[in-house]
Amino acid sequence: MPVPKPTLYPPFNIVRLSHVDYRVTDLAKSRAFYVDTLGLQVTDEDDSTIYLRAMEERGHHCITLIKADAPSVDVLGFKLYDEPDLDRAHDFFTSRDLPVEWIERPYQGRTLRTRDPWGIPLEFYVKMDRLPPIHQHYKLYNGVKPLRIDHFNMFSADVDASVGFYNDIGFRVTEYTEDDETGKCWAAWMHRKGGVHDVAFTNGTGPRLHHTAFWVPTPLNIIDLLDLMATTGWVANIERGPGRHGISNAFFLYVRDPDGHRIEIYCSDYQTVDPDLEPIRWSLTDPQRQTLWGAPAPRSWFEEGSLFDGATPQPSALKAQPIIAP
Repeated sequence: MPVPKPTLYPPFNIVRLSHVDYRVTDLAKSRAFYVDTLGLQVTDEDDSTIYLRAMEERGHHCITLIKADAPSVDVLGFKLYDEPDLDRAHDFFTSRDLPVEWIERPYQGRTLRTRDPWGIPLEFYVKMDRLPPIHQHYKLYNGVKPLRIDHFNMFSADVDASVGFYNDIGFRVTEYTEDDETGKCWAAWMHRKGGVHDVAFTNGTGPRLHHTAFWVPTPLNIIDLLDLMATTGWVANIERGPGRHGISNAFFLYVRDPDGHRIEIYCSDYQTVDPDLEPIRWSLTDPQRQTLWGAPAPRSWFEEGSLFDGATPQPSALKAQPIIAP
């Protein structure tokens, strides 16, 4: 098995993923996609920035849209358990000779900005402004009725190395894809919050962000979104699905925002809180790995992703390929 044993007592305690900052070229068009179509709620906005949250979230935002000349990803955010964990995170990244900086962020308390060894921009915080609950304000439910942010998936030029680093900071592998010929990891899913994943890594030119996922109530909400997108000018932004993944058992749909940032709509994966839960292995040649049922993924799904600010993607040395739709 190519995945390491989990680090049950990591150097600092990550609770869950928290938020992503997207740079977008047309703020009004992005607002129409994320708010009017997907159904995320605006918590603040001005001429250059829009803050959004999903229906079950109490924190101020899970996505920030920032007007820019070119699309990219500014940062991936994670919530830590307490203030001492922030200092321990600072010391950990310093010990790995990775950049560290204390920064000011709207609606957040003390925030640490850093990068992983491949240049992915990360930030860690403990406190974000709390907003009143809206999960029972049913008149606000629109679009796909997004409940919460669920995970990030990233292209990695070396999945084994990515798994090793994120395992060191406490992410646990739930499922992985192994290339039978080389014995190397082609992809891996890792969690903190007790679902199948908070982060995942897919072999390819990286680092790049493959997608951000949102959890929705039922598969029927995904069908409703497809009907909505097909009749409001967004049909070309439907990339893959609906279908069910073999890995994670999740019902899924992938759509693209106006700048090409990929969003997964996701429901019905399973609980993974037991610390001794054994990872599930999949062969790269298993046709039900990526799609238990449904059409195979298109080539764009394996090749296109969002650039991280300040990171330089490198090609992967692992050339093994899964099944790709014609």
